[in-house]
Amino acid sequence: MEVASASHLPYYGKPICSSQSSLIRISRDKRCRFGRISNGMASLSTSLHATTRGNFTGETRPSGVKWCNRSLRWDPYKYLDKKPQRLTELARRITVRSDLSGAATPEASFPEPEIKLSSRLRGICFCIVAGISAIFLIVLMFVGHPFVLLFDRYRRKYHHFIAKLWASISIYPFYKINIEGLENLPSSDTPAVYVSNHQSFLDIYTLLSLGKSYKFISKTGIFVIPVIGWAMSMMGVVPLKRMDPRSQVDCLKRCMELLKKGASVFFFPEGTRSKDGRLGPFKKGAFSIAAKTGVPVVPIALMGTGEIMPTGSEGILNHGSVRVIIHKPIHGSKAEVLCTEARNKIAESMNQ
Repeated sequence: MEVASASHLPYYGKPICSSQSSLIRISRDKRCRFGRISNGMASLSTSLHATTRGNFTGETRPSGVKWCNRSLRWDPYKYLDKKPQRLTELARRITVRSDLSGAATPEASFPEPEIKLSSRLRGICFCIVAGISAIFLIVLMFVGHPFVLLFDRYRRKYHHFIAKLWASISIYPFYKINIEGLENLPSSDTPAVYVSNHQSFLDIYTLLSLGKSYKFISKTGIFVIPVIGWAMSMMGVVPLKRMDPRSQVDCLKRCMELLKKGASVFFFPEGTRSKDGRLGPFKKGAFSIAAKTGVPVVPIALMGTGEIMPTGSEGILNHGSVRVIIHKPIHGSKAEVLCTEARNKIAESMNQ
């Protein structure tokens, strides 16, 4: 074995590392084994087992020269207890170990909450009640739909009254709603943009129970669901394809048209349900519409729905109550100011 300084060694590509201002060069007919080297000089056996202060791993260079580089994080001897292994196989093991490092530790994942049998039974009962009541009430919608199109094409108060009745029947046996600030709701004839935080599938039921005739924004895939999709179409819910820019533009145009005709629209500015209950950043689409049309923004804070029916667990229904806080309408001509003020009001209510 030759020991030379880094300045006198020929270039064999990018070196791996250097150890204390010197590099170790080993001829190609020798096999680089893991070992220790004492103070930079020692004799090598046939297996080139050396000793030093740090652990070394070998890697083949393009010129046939093998280099030893220091690794301080793991002990290679455990892979060489029985028989020597190829360096590529050893590197593969090292890579896998690095990728899985900490995978089984408590910090790597969140523990799944235990689902009680009673919550599952309540969830099943909730779906049964909501489904049966929807089947009967959809008949009333079908009967009144021609008259709604003739006399109330944009607000569709009759359909929203049926929706309020359906939501109230569905949630009354299972959880209680405490509403604060009902006096802040504009009249049904006053168009407005309503915004709220989004925590659960139950948010829709809770908001429908307020009895206001506002148009929700919903994914197009829900419209194909029997009964529910039919009711949404008759109520005038605005469809949206989330990943389609053209659909987003059409949705905003449709909302502006509804506001100009005297109807109200409802937005979840977060864009999706919160998984941890925290308030996410608001998108400015709803506030841009309010600023351009000159209608007020009504912030609404919802608390408790995420605990009763968490996101991703629509089949269960825990015990609890829902708190709704309706804030005073906000007026303005700048979307950014409206967005910031509305989010701050909702955040303050959630922190109370």
